[in-house]
Amino acid sequence: MKLRGATRTQAGLPPALGLLLLSGLWTISSLSSDLRPYAGGGMVSPSLRQAVLYAAFTAVAASVAVARGLKFPRGRLALACGSVGLGLFVLPSALASFAQGTVSVLDRVAVFSLTPVFAVVLQPHLQDGPPARGKAALASSICAVAGILFLFPLDVPGSFRAGAALCALVAAALCIAVTNCFAVKLARTFAVGSILPMAAQAGAASAVCFAVAGVTKPQVAWRWNVLPSDLLAPLLIDLPALFLLFWLMRHLAASRMTARFLLAPLFTILVGVALQPASPPERAWAGMALLAGSAGWLVFAPAEPLEGSELNPLRPLIAESTRRPPPG
Repeated sequence: MKLRGATRTQAGLPPALGLLLLSGLWTISSLSSDLRPYAGGGMVSPSLRQAVLYAAFTAVAASVAVARGLKFPRGRLALACGSVGLGLFVLPSALASFAQGTVSVLDRVAVFSLTPVFAVVLQPHLQDGPPARGKAALASSICAVAGILFLFPLDVPGSFRAGAALCALVAAALCIAVTNCFAVKLARTFAVGSILPMAAQAGAASAVCFAVAGVTKPQVAWRWNVLPSDLLAPLLIDLPALFLLFWLMRHLAASRMTARFLLAPLFTILVGVALQPASPPERAWAGMALLAGSAGWLVFAPAEPLEGSELNPLRPLIAESTRRPPPG
């Protein structure tokens, strides 16, 4: 009965609209960063800024969970929840930082468009389920990558450093895809409405890692009078996006969730076309059409079944960790 109800929820239109909203928030965040780069603000490092964001996310998620009487996972399950934050946010950010200054922003977009391809290939193996609509999803993901390359041709690395940086970005995309599959599998083993403790623990692990990375780097002078404005965009845009991301883990397959790496660039391109008077070349229109069609299919295609959610080997561990009172 639970599985049938969960499948109906997954197949509904609101999760797809939530994915579109998440991609829209990512677009706004990236555009705000371009319009007012943090480096020009003379404030804290990006690592400490991320630490503040995830600390706020952890505080809100944990407070709501406590108010609702939800129990937090312990032991191995708590480590699993924390690893979600490391795999989705910390490790990809570290790999992207290694490539900063070597790989252009457009090349980064092209590389991260591989994330849905990795997720489609790995999802059946990491979620103990059949490759539902796997061939069609894989073909659509590859077509989306082709559309991205029509828009942003990938530069061939001209040095060992550039090649290593490009490989680091590919590893970051693979890390996100693997963690997304694991996070979806983990989220669906929790009872409905009890994913907040998982989100809080993932956020706490991310906040600690970013804080450690931030305090070990040289900092610019603090200007307390402009600190609130420097943190306003992350707290108003990225914070809701994080809650939406974890909510979607219970409602969308991992391959569908990673479509955000296609939708966000598409939205950014459409905003640029709307604001720029010059008409894009035919190649750009072809790329946008291919990208929009492929990403749209990934988002609105018939929903996949919940792969092995009722037979998930993590379910007994979760039941023991969250429901049984601690000894003594």
